[in-house]
Amino acid sequence: MAVIPARGGSKGIPRKNLAMVAGHPLIAYSIAGALAAERVHRVIVSTDDLEIADVARAYGAEVPFIRPAELATDDTPDLPVFDHALGWLAARAGDPPDILVHLRPTSPLRQVADIDRAVDLLRENPTADSVRSVCAPFQNPYKMWRLTDHGLLAPLLGAEVEEPYNLPHQKLPPVYWQTGYIDATRYRTIVTVRSMTGGAILPLVIGDDSWVDIDTRAMLEHADFLIRTGRVKVATPRRV
Repeated sequence: MAVIPARGGSKGIPRKNLAMVAGHPLIAYSIAGALAAERVHRVIVSTDDLEIADVARAYGAEVPFIRPAELATDDTPDLPVFDHALGWLAARAGDPPDILVHLRPTSPLRQVADIDRAVDLLRENPTADSVRSVCAPFQNPYKMWRLTDHGLLAPLLGAEVEEPYNLPHQKLPPVYWQTGYIDATRYRTIVTVRSMTGGAILPLVIGDDSWVDIDTRAMLEHADFLIRTGRVKVATPRRV
């Protein structure tokens, strides 16, 4: 089952989840991708917003409940949002899904094959708790710094090598950036472990040119350009 959390509030881009991208609301791309995925058999949008609920239904998603406002603030973590959705469904829909796919509306360039790949990874590795999408970072954290109480620079991370901040990046340990593109989590990880990831997290490695996490107007316009010109192929949203 895919769950798409989409609250009505947004500071950077007002009503971001309904912002138009290549002729469709932003949220429609996550719905279209989930509906097209072979491994996903149910697509649910969790929202506190009635307009988003109407749009989500128009593009084929289920919106069986309206999320409480206290679970739709700027600092609401993912776990209580999924707790609410699973609790609501458990009371009404019988057996829970083994795997939940977390699709954020802010990643409209998501590839359908990657959704299926995330589910397959978890199915093929029964001891894993979750799958998280990652890519090579634009900046290496071994070259990042923090300020001490005395106003001096101190390396953010230690390493197996001396002074990693003075080495070429080829000599540094490989690192990955979590993209928010796709997460897949076992039901038991959320309900029993009380975590969105658990401790055994598998990587879904994607190219750094195949995702965008929309947080600014410029990112929104970039995604619009990539989809509208066909430079990135995605599942086409369709009203039902």
